[in-house]
Amino acid sequence: MIPLRCVSPNLGLVSLALLSSGIPLVEACDLCAIYRAADAKGEYSSGFNVSIAEQFIPYRTEQFNGVTFKRPDPEYLDRSMTHVVLGWNATETLGFSANLPIVHLRYQFTQVEDGFTPEPIRGTDTGLGDLAFVGRWQAINKSTADAGFVLNVLGGVKLPTGESSALDRQESSIDRYEGIVGPGHNHDSLGQVLSGIHLHDLALGSGSVDGVFGLAGQVRWKRIFLNHQWQYYLRTEGAGNYRFANEFIASGGPGGFLWLNKSGSLSLQFNTVYDTRGADEFRGRASVHTGMTAWYAGPQVVLTLGGNFSAVASVDIPIRIAARGFQNVPDYRLNGSINWRF
Repeated sequence: MIPLRCVSPNLGLVSLALLSSGIPLVEACDLCAIYRAADAKGEYSSGFNVSIAEQFIPYRTEQFNGVTFKRPDPEYLDRSMTHVVLGWNATETLGFSANLPIVHLRYQFTQVEDGFTPEPIRGTDTGLGDLAFVGRWQAINKSTADAGFVLNVLGGVKLPTGESSALDRQESSIDRYEGIVGPGHNHDSLGQVLSGIHLHDLALGSGSVDGVFGLAGQVRWKRIFLNHQWQYYLRTEGAGNYRFANEFIASGGPGGFLWLNKSGSLSLQFNTVYDTRGADEFRGRASVHTGMTAWYAGPQVVLTLGGNFSAVASVDIPIRIAARGFQNVPDYRLNGSINWRF
């Protein structure tokens, strides 16, 4: 399973990474895209808000068991995700959001779908991902003019609204292979070693109902702050008898306000991310070429203007990625979003 990533703004949580909102093969970041940076000081007010978040990730680095290697004509998967997030804060302490991702894929790789014959697969796909509903409860808010500590508890569900036919194609391919060689063989032997990109990587949705859980907090002293987020994604079996692995993400880092007054703010943060997940499963058997642990780091800039507008931009640079089996991993991740509060 190919990774993506998450970053964080000043406790508004707009984009722990702007990612994965239900896309099964990416680092799950439904919680990332849900919350915005409109309240840069970690404060929430009642009302509605809408966010548009974008993430671009090229998967052009090939690894085998965590070791990077290069081929003359590497295969690739480029993923662009646009998240449309509608939010409503009933009160300062209670809020709800809906995240609908629109996914665009561009890819070229070799796969075996008929049992033995390698076939080049290239093309583009665009469609809806899995819809996520997330609630927020502010458990702690201790703030003064000079200092503060805020902690939000997040939880929700991801629904199987995205296109998942690639998982059904993968299942049919495995059935043809086992019909020839007999059952009991690990399905990853089905030509998967030809490429670090697999059919399940092309699924826009998982076909499963999954749980999303998280904590997000901020410690602030005058113009200095420290943000932190913890996320856990609980996966169930979906389309094609395939279950994407559970995933844990921890992110955050120190930052400061370069500009801060009644008319707006500008902050700069150094963000780090730890992302780990186990092997996916097909019919209860672990997949050999899925599962990874990754570390990322990079800058994030958050701008707010007035009481309604905010924007976030960040880049995630891989520090270390240890992928299991043969997989393509991200070269980098670009994130951006804008938000308007009504």
